[in-house]
Amino acid sequence: MVMDPLGNVPMFISILSNVEPEKRTRIIIRELLIALGVLSVFLFAGRYMMSALQLTEPSLSISGGIILFIIALKMIFPPQQTSTGINPDRDPFIVPLAIPLVAGPSAMALILLMSTKEPERLMEWMLALLCAWTASSLILVSSNFFGRILGKRGLTAIERLMGMICTAIAVEMFLKGIRQFIAMG
Repeated sequence: MVMDPLGNVPMFISILSNVEPEKRTRIIIRELLIALGVLSVFLFAGRYMMSALQLTEPSLSISGGIILFIIALKMIFPPQQTSTGINPDRDPFIVPLAIPLVAGPSAMALILLMSTKEPERLMEWMLALLCAWTASSLILVSSNFFGRILGKRGLTAIERLMGMICTAIAVEMFLKGIRQFIAMG
C-alpha cells in the first residue's frame, strides 16, 4: 500500500504516453529494478545511515508519518497541474518513475524504520519487500491494461481510497513516534 501501485498507474500511463508501446514495458521493468535496488540499500544500510546522521527511531517515525500524510493528501486531493515535468522527447530515467513514485519517501522511511527497529529480521523484511515489489511490478507492468479496464474514474477512485488508508497509517506512524519520544524522556 505504501508503494501505491494502483495510485501510480495513472502517472505511469501519462509519463509513458509518448513512448512506443513495445518500449514501455522495458522502461517500466528498468525503473522497477532501480527502485528495488534503492529500497534494498535503505533496508540493509538504513540503520548505519541513521547512526551516521544521529537520527532516532521516534524522529524517523514522526517524519515518515508527516511525509506519508502529505503524500496521502495529494492522493485524495491531487494537484490540478497537468504537466509532469518530463521531457516528452526522452525516456524517463530514475526520476520520477523509480524515485519517488515506486521508491518514494514513505516507502524509504518505512523500510528504514523496520530495519532499525528489528534488525534481526532483515531477511523477513527483504522477503516482505520482494513480495510488495513483485505485486507492484505486476500492476505497473499491466498499467495500460488497468487503465483500459478501470477507466479514468475507476483509477481516480482507487487512488483516493488508497490515499484515505495511507492517511490513517500516517497518523498512526506519527502518534507512535510521539509516544516513543515521550517514553524516551
